[in-house]
Amino acid sequence: MAQESPGGGEKTEKPTPKKLADAAKKGDILQSRELSTALVVMAGVGWLAVAGPALIGAIRQMLAEGLRFDRADIAGFEPDDRATHLLGTIALPLGGVLFATLVAAIAAPALLGSLGFRPQAFQPKPEKMNPLNGIKRIFGLQGLIELVKSLAKILLLGSIGFYLLWTHTDAIRAMAKTGVEPASSALGSIFILVALALAGSLFLIAGIDVPAQMLQRTRRLNMTKQEVKEEHKQSDGSPELKAAIRRRQYETLHGSVRKAVEEASVILTNPTHFAVALRYRPGRDLAPVVLARGADEIAAAIRELAHDKGVPVLQYPELTRAIYFTSRAGREIDERLFMAVATVLAFVFRIENRMASEMDRPHIDLPDAMRFDSDGKNIMN
Repeated sequence: MAQESPGGGEKTEKPTPKKLADAAKKGDILQSRELSTALVVMAGVGWLAVAGPALIGAIRQMLAEGLRFDRADIAGFEPDDRATHLLGTIALPLGGVLFATLVAAIAAPALLGSLGFRPQAFQPKPEKMNPLNGIKRIFGLQGLIELVKSLAKILLLGSIGFYLLWTHTDAIRAMAKTGVEPASSALGSIFILVALALAGSLFLIAGIDVPAQMLQRTRRLNMTKQEVKEEHKQSDGSPELKAAIRRRQYETLHGSVRKAVEEASVILTNPTHFAVALRYRPGRDLAPVVLARGADEIAAAIRELAHDKGVPVLQYPELTRAIYFTSRAGREIDERLFMAVATVLAFVFRIENRMASEMDRPHIDLPDAMRFDSDGKNIMN
């Protein structure tokens, strides 16, 4: 069943990347306590399985040295030095456990793409401080889900632990007939086995919890169609904003560009992404010259300036792109474009002298090497 937003409308649309990014900045990130727990427990147990003997040996050495003393120890007793020495004995193996669990704790949000510091997440949120909202969370649907998850986790872990201990009952009983050291070693092996099995079962729980958390977060951040439209409008810019941007671009055009457009014989456009200003004055120019060229907002400003100054503007997408990608401002056009540009200039001359109309616009053919897409790549290759 689709959710409804407070302002009305069903939240049927998936959250956009911007909505997800904004939510993450506010602390609403994808997280799974089950995955974090599984990684931390597995890292700790794994380290104990590898470095357990070294840790036990270090503890044994610390206890032996702590309980052994002589006359010199009594005469020159320094508790700080003694404690530092004894703790240093177990610092390395014990520090390895802490380091492994710390790395695992960092790895959990990293795997979910949620690692990072977000200052907004620490800002006070009045709605979370409201006791009524807290009661609703505890006794609401989310609270019921968490209760069921906890009961299922206890049942699963308890069953696995009981089964493993039950299968090793004979081995545990046999420890009473052995010495302390062999019994301790056997007990440690059983403990590591049970702990690894329980850690593995936590990953099974995490494998269910992570997709569930992803689904819940997506549903929580779902958007209405109107919200998606508003976001696109804000990101792309409203028509009024675009017009204002073009006007500012028009007003800030360099003086040389303004002058170039005023002197141009014709403006060729893509029609939206590119624009080039061409000049050809018989007796002055040996070939058509590119006075100015621009893309996107610059092109829009050139077109507006041309309309204001009464300079002819023609839409020839392929020819415009060819000139844009092969010529520079202040230089003559590529000689391979002479015929195409001459045809356009002749048409402009006929229009200005009322010898032709828009219906008489000529078709332009370009060499294959002069055909480009909007990224400047030759489309014939």
